[in-house]
Amino acid sequence: MEKLLASYDPSNGELLGEIQVTEAAQIGEMVARAHAAGREWRRLAVAERVALLEKAYAQLEPHLDELAVLLSREMGKDIRRATGEVSGTAYGGIYIAQSAMAALKNTDLGSGTLIEYKPLGVAAVISPWNYPLAMANNLIVPALVAGNAVVFKPSEETPLIAQAFVEHLNRVLPENLLQIVYGDAEQGQAVVESDVNIVAFTGSQTTGKQIMKTAAGQLKRLVMELGGNDPMIVMQDANLESAARFAVASSFENAGQMCVSTERIYVHEMIAEKFEQRVAELASAYKVGPWDMPGVNIGPIINETQHGKIVEHIRDAEAKGARLLLGGSKQQTPYIQPTVIADMTPAMLMEQGETFGPVVAISRYSDIEEAIRRANDSTYGLGAVVYGGKEADAVADQLEAGMIGVNQGIGGAGDAPWVGAKQSGFGFHGSPEGHRQFAQVRVVSR
Repeated sequence: MEKLLASYDPSNGELLGEIQVTEAAQIGEMVARAHAAGREWRRLAVAERVALLEKAYAQLEPHLDELAVLLSREMGKDIRRATGEVSGTAYGGIYIAQSAMAALKNTDLGSGTLIEYKPLGVAAVISPWNYPLAMANNLIVPALVAGNAVVFKPSEETPLIAQAFVEHLNRVLPENLLQIVYGDAEQGQAVVESDVNIVAFTGSQTTGKQIMKTAAGQLKRLVMELGGNDPMIVMQDANLESAARFAVASSFENAGQMCVSTERIYVHEMIAEKFEQRVAELASAYKVGPWDMPGVNIGPIINETQHGKIVEHIRDAEAKGARLLLGGSKQQTPYIQPTVIADMTPAMLMEQGETFGPVVAISRYSDIEEAIRRANDSTYGLGAVVYGGKEADAVADQLEAGMIGVNQGIGGAGDAPWVGAKQSGFGFHGSPEGHRQFAQVRVVSR
C-alpha cells in the first residue's frame, strides 16, 4: 500500500497536495541509476556541463511567479520574500555554475605537475524547509558542475516546491542525473546509508550528528551546515539607530526561521534603555499574517511543533525573570506576534539554543569581556555581529563564528563561503574552496 506525503499551507492548514513517499527499498535502485547517469555526465567537459545547466535553469524563468506563489503557500513566507528566493535560485544557479567551473579548472604547479578536480560519484543533497530552493540550489549546482549525479531529499514540509523545481530542470538534464526522494527522516537515513559518495546537508545538529555516525562506516565525504544561535554585541559607541534596525530585521527575517537570525543580543548598559525602547518601537511596526495579505512581513510558523518550541522559550524566559517589552507567550497558532524580551540570562532556553522565531532577546553587559564570553558560550558558531566604533574590529576578532559582520550583517560579497565554526559546520559551501569539496582532488605528475 502506497504511503502519501501531504503538504499543507501553514497559514490555514489547507491541503496543497500529496506526493507518494519514496520507499526506502527503492532508494538503492535510484542511487544505482544515478551512478550510471553520472558515468556519462562526467565524460562531458566542465564547460559542457555548465552549458546544459544554464539551459536547464532557463526553464525556470517563465515560471517564476507561479513558483513564488507555491513557495509562499507551502512554506508560509510572504510573496515578496518568496519571489526573491525563486529569482535568486534561477539566476543564482547560473552564477554558481560559472563560479564552480572556474574553481574546478586544473592548476599547473609547474615541472609537469597538475592538480585536477574529478567527480566523486553520487552526491546526496538533504535540504531544509525554511529556504527550500535557495539552500538546495547552493549544494546541487556545485555537485553537478563537478561531474556528480545528485539524489535530492527535500524536507517533508516542502515537497511540492522541490518537485516543481526538479521537474523544470529535468526537461533539459540527462535522465536520472538529478533524482528526488520524498519522505521524512526514514528516507533521509536510507539515502545516507545508500551507495552515495558525499552527503551535503543543511539542518539541525542532532540530525547532522546522526549523519556523521552513519557516514563513518564508509568514510563518506560530508558538507554540513548545522544551524546557529547567532549573537550580536552592541558596544557603547555603536550607532544606536543602525544597531536597533539590524537587530529587529535580523531577528524577524523569515519569521525568525533562519539559521543566521540574530538570536542573542548583548548591549552595553549605558545605552541599553534607549536601545530596548527603539527595538520595541521598530518591532511593533511589523505586520503578521498570511503570505498574500498586503504589507505582511512575518508569516506563519511552519508547524505546531516549532510554534510550541518558540512559545516554550518565551514562557521559560518570563518564568526566569525576563522583562516583556512586546508580544508574549499567549500566542495562537500558526503565528507568533513580534516579541521583544529584555534581561535575558544564561539560564534561559533562549540563550542556550535556537528559538527560531520572531523574537528579539536582549541582555545588558557592563564589561565587554563578559559580552564576548557569553557570545562564545555556545556549541554553535555560524554567524556573529558586532556594532561599535573603533574597537569593534578587535571584538569581532575574538568571536567564535564562521561568518562575522562588523556594523552590518554576515555573508560577505560575491562568492564568499557559507561557513560555520564549532558545531555549526563540517566543511562548507560557496567560494572556490567550497565548490572543490564536491570533487576529488588529484595530483598528476608527468
